[in-house]
Amino acid sequence: MPRPRQALLSRQRIVEAAAALIDAEGLEAFSTRRLAAELGVRGPSLYNHFATKDEILDAVADSITAQVDVSFFGRVDWREALRRWGHSYRAALAAHPNIVPYLARGPGRRPAALAMADAVYGGLVDAGWPPARATHIGALMRYFVAGSALGSFARGFVEDPGLYAEQYPHLTQAHRLAEHQQQVDEGAFALGLDALIDGLSRTYERQVGPLPPLPPPAEAY
Repeated sequence: MPRPRQALLSRQRIVEAAAALIDAEGLEAFSTRRLAAELGVRGPSLYNHFATKDEILDAVADSITAQVDVSFFGRVDWREALRRWGHSYRAALAAHPNIVPYLARGPGRRPAALAMADAVYGGLVDAGWPPARATHIGALMRYFVAGSALGSFARGFVEDPGLYAEQYPHLTQAHRLAEHQQQVDEGAFALGLDALIDGLSRTYERQVGPLPPLPPPAEAY
């Protein structure tokens, strides 16, 4: 029996192709017709695996969320768990910024997104946070991480020193920001996350009770 001329479709192949297409062309340009063309099949073939375009987008979004590490909750102090989760969460979203607006709508019925929410909420409640406050922390982390992954602060400044020299005296080095994009953007996120956790620590001590000192970073793993 001759082998088929093209690889058979699978859910994984469709999701991978859709993710690559969204990364390259953006969420607004994504369509099932465009995806089918990229896969070399007819559009109806996709519906053997996904009923709608939104189901494909859900699967793409969930495949990205599945890359986020939530194993820290229940294993290390909640402050350190929140910090490590925040960095892992941002890394996953920053690698696929075009899908972030879709992810930001919430977990819906997506298994990996719900598992992440469950792990974070459960870890915070087990650490002593009141359930309402644990919900608030999960929400504010999503706002903070999603916002940081949507774009680059450093890339927002043009590399033209003349633009700033006369009219914006405090921005005379702004033309160099794009050159140091990773350092600026990652440094800003790390600073903001540390400040957020410091503030939450003070709130915890006011509302719940004293916190023990954190172990040195090398001992926290």
